[in-house]
Amino acid sequence: MVFCFSIALCVIVLSFFASDRMKSVLLSREDYFYILPDQNDSVVNANSDCKLSSFFSSPSLRSFEDWVAAPKDLWHSMSDEELMWRASMAPNVAEYPYNRTPKVAFMFLARGRLPLGPLWERFFKGHDPRLYSIYLHCSPEFTDEPTESSVFYKRKIPSKVVEWGKASMIDAERRLLANALLDFSNERFVLLSETCIPLFGFLTIYNYLISSKYSFISSFDDPRPIGRGRYNKRMWPTLSISDWRKGSQWFETQRKIAIDLISDRKYYPVFLNHCKPPCYMDEHYMATLVNKQNPEMNSNTSVTWVDWTTGGSHPKTFLRKDISETFLNRIRYDSVNCSYNGNSSSSYCFLFARKFHPSTLEPLLRITPRLFNETSLQ
Repeated sequence: MVFCFSIALCVIVLSFFASDRMKSVLLSREDYFYILPDQNDSVVNANSDCKLSSFFSSPSLRSFEDWVAAPKDLWHSMSDEELMWRASMAPNVAEYPYNRTPKVAFMFLARGRLPLGPLWERFFKGHDPRLYSIYLHCSPEFTDEPTESSVFYKRKIPSKVVEWGKASMIDAERRLLANALLDFSNERFVLLSETCIPLFGFLTIYNYLISSKYSFISSFDDPRPIGRGRYNKRMWPTLSISDWRKGSQWFETQRKIAIDLISDRKYYPVFLNHCKPPCYMDEHYMATLVNKQNPEMNSNTSVTWVDWTTGGSHPKTFLRKDISETFLNRIRYDSVNCSYNGNSSSSYCFLFARKFHPSTLEPLLRITPRLFNETSLQ
């Protein structure tokens, strides 16, 4: 009898801990979801930021907008596992029961300060903030914060160390996607580096992405040693060599695919265990995953231009002396085989370009007023 009582007591105590842990996952930030008190509970902690009384007496808790509003603060204490679980939640009803303006999430993967930040400030300046969101994944030791007037103010997400060519690169990309998915208004998601520049004005890029039927994740079958040669037979039977794809790390995608990417628990462990240098996850994971899960929703191309003509493991880096209006227009308009929504007559293929050295900022700022002239691109 004493033994049974002890067991029951342990179960009750453990249930309290489990309950508190789950509550910390679901309610770790009041900015995301409100805490619903018991219907008969009218007592509220006086120190609570929400100043809740009861579910039935607080009008704010009955407002649907409160449940779909974007997080007020990007900083949170969730683990990656908790974040992915929470971000993977998606309504089964396709139509939104409110006036939803779709946004483009601009996700920057950087080591620290954005050296081309002033160019991006100009890109966003004057445009409706309801049309875009910004997310920064930086090294954890980088704690500098821009001024309140900056579009990058308080846009850093909880981040971890990223190493080139390692799984931590994919972890950072998924972390950015998951944080952006917490905002129900984000419909398109573009991954950018600290060396990326926009090739057109904001409205041109926004309309191009929002109106697209397809995502822009580079994915192709490369028969060379740097393509199929990186496939590991130990990936079978989860992945066959016919599934294997290569592509650019810098992608753009729509919400459905973004949810599938951060929800993946089947293919990620296979890559983690069997894609080691000279196999690089950032060149194969996204490309292979979208080929397996959503091939009909992907264009198999990237909207970020790079120059690989110099050879080696990294594309060419452009310096101050390289920048001219002629050079940028060549990137913008001289591409071939452009396709958009099944139409092969698109006037341009690329919306962004990389890699641009910090020394290019001054000439870029001088040229972009003409390049960002929206009326010339309609």
